[in-house]
Amino acid sequence: MIMANKINDAIGAVNRGDPCPSGLCTLCQSDCKGKCETWLSSLYGKQVLYPRDFGSVTSGARNIDPKGTGYNALRANGYAFGSVGLSEGLTDSADDCIYPNVDIETSFGNKVKSHAKLPIMTGALGSTFIAEKYWDSFAIGAALSGFPVVIGENVVGVDRKSKLESGRIEEAPEMDRRIETYQRYTRNGYGDIFVQLNVEDTSNGVAEYLIENYSDDLIIELKWGQGAKNIGGEIQIESLEYAEFLAERGYVIDPDPTKEKTRKAYKSGGIDSFARHSRLGGTDSPEVDKFKKSFFERVEYLRELGFKRISLKTGAYGMKELAMALKFASEAELDLLTIDGAGGGTGMSPWNMMEHWGVPSLPLHTKAIEYATILDENGYNVPDISLGGGFAREDHLFKALALGSPYIKLGCLGRAPMIAGFLGSNIEGVFHPERKAEVNGNWDELPSTVRAAGDTPESIFSGWYDVEEIVGEKEMKNIPFGAVALYTLTNKLSTGLKQFMAGARKFSLDKLGREDLMSANRKVERLTGIPYMTEAFEDEALKILKD
Repeated sequence: MIMANKINDAIGAVNRGDPCPSGLCTLCQSDCKGKCETWLSSLYGKQVLYPRDFGSVTSGARNIDPKGTGYNALRANGYAFGSVGLSEGLTDSADDCIYPNVDIETSFGNKVKSHAKLPIMTGALGSTFIAEKYWDSFAIGAALSGFPVVIGENVVGVDRKSKLESGRIEEAPEMDRRIETYQRYTRNGYGDIFVQLNVEDTSNGVAEYLIENYSDDLIIELKWGQGAKNIGGEIQIESLEYAEFLAERGYVIDPDPTKEKTRKAYKSGGIDSFARHSRLGGTDSPEVDKFKKSFFERVEYLRELGFKRISLKTGAYGMKELAMALKFASEAELDLLTIDGAGGGTGMSPWNMMEHWGVPSLPLHTKAIEYATILDENGYNVPDISLGGGFAREDHLFKALALGSPYIKLGCLGRAPMIAGFLGSNIEGVFHPERKAEVNGNWDELPSTVRAAGDTPESIFSGWYDVEEIVGEKEMKNIPFGAVALYTLTNKLSTGLKQFMAGARKFSLDKLGREDLMSANRKVERLTGIPYMTEAFEDEALKILKD
């Protein structure tokens, strides 16, 4: 898979570290002073769609023809005439066929529909300390933008303030905080909140706690895996006391803090951290039929508890597990299936596992759509699908939605929204040093990369007054700068996606299709079945020439 370029001079973006195909650095620091494309977009919003210094420079696109089999090797199509999908009341006049009129709202779900103002959701933000520290920024920014968030696995189990009685959660203040923060700022029925369950969450009674305290307002997400790794969730901790607490909670801790030799090594400095691991699921089901039976029993139990909406998250497994995920989700009438390709992830994972395990996003997603089509042709209801695995920009969204139409409803973004949260929190800590620790700011002063945008919050964030219009001037004091940054970023993603769609003459998401893509090399043509650039619509071209 080809790597992105480190410098994009046209928009002024620079990656401090090695860039991924997504355009994000392989290692994203929360204290980063800039300035990758996502970082810039969190300040300038849709201005980053255009070359910098407009009016005093001319810009030429690099338009490199990628050689790999990633999303970078797909190109967006565009057409010189026509328009489809205009909203009611609009005409095919040039005055109405403008990109602001593109409708990118989406919905998903089986019997109960969830709605989003733009077709994205977050990756699972679980028990990593990053998710905990910056949750207000992530959750409030997503709620104001109108898209769903996912509370990941283990949030209750790692919460030192949570209380278990007889092996079951009775109090879960961190989970409560996360849910209530998001729900406080949802508007007009847009957005939703998922809560993920893994092995430990199930044994701790998290589902029972949620249904008793939040009725069926949540979507429960069962987890088979993710794109970053093929083992359970992990965090790294530095406290021996906390490691012992987590061991008592039933987690796998490496090295084992209950052993005397481990305590001695820690006290002497030979060990300075511990890794907390979740268990693998499905270990008692060596056959497909047994695994299916246990899965359906779990779904049925959740429904008996009272949950009306259930989803499934699967990772970069091979074709057997992919087919199982699609078929099981169809038969169980699940509300969403998230398929995460290798290269995804938001938290801590073994590095070489991230680099070398699993099926990369485009090959995995291509097969998912092929299998969904087979189900459809055989009379099954295909579940609504979200695709993830290294998405960060509007072109990624356009390609995924066009590739998977009509089954794909959302793109799952992991790291990109987190960058906005980091950046906004760092800026807030400078302007409000009295709450620098509270907002997890890392800076003592604004770096030049931010001062170039402005010297007040209102001048730094292009989306500041958009957020103020939503919440009101008085409420702005309660809105984290990280949430403003995330809203600003999503404004750029929304506008960019609308522009791609208008160029393809598709004015609503349901009109996108594979014909709106071209393959940039023969490998991707063979993989996806999408014609090579010079052969897309060639039959129509030859007909025009010969008639």
